[in-house]
Amino acid sequence: MHDPGSPADMANTFKSDDHMVITIPLSSINKGQEGKLLPENFHCVFKDVYKVFLKGNPKALGTAQLIAGLLIISLGLLVPDTYAYTLPSVLFIISGLLSYAAGHSPNMSLTKLSFSLNIISLFWATAALVICLYKLTSPPWSETENGIQGTTAVLIALELVVALILIYWESKAVCRDHYNILPVINLKHEA
Repeated sequence: MHDPGSPADMANTFKSDDHMVITIPLSSINKGQEGKLLPENFHCVFKDVYKVFLKGNPKALGTAQLIAGLLIISLGLLVPDTYAYTLPSVLFIISGLLSYAAGHSPNMSLTKLSFSLNIISLFWATAALVICLYKLTSPPWSETENGIQGTTAVLIALELVVALILIYWESKAVCRDHYNILPVINLKHEA
């Protein structure tokens, strides 16, 4: 009878493919501390998939998100009736900062947080664009207010597109083809 938990079956379901590399410093061995070989904290870094994510230029897109969020809030302060859909654009600023940071350092937690916030930003940008376009067509606005509303709508649409692009590229780093992947673990001796 075949044992499903045999090592032969596990060898076929789990494999190490360099998607993730975990480096664990073994400084306690050099210091002579007995009983503690591995530290409580270690650093996890992407490998090939993270390089694909960097092709999406997360720093530039994060900067665009940040600037668009600041401009939307600034324009919203000029027209009092637009606070409902312009002030929550602080989310775009936070998403932009996280996207920039995720492109700057290959950290799994930071990239996952950025990915999650960009999904929320996508939904918020969609709702804000609908509200903005509805408000643009409903009341009689002055020409200046119409221009501000139109510019706000364009910036929100830009934010929507940037969030979509970042979600696509971050999904390349965060979502894997399958979850039966073992990380590569490097034990590093510190001198």
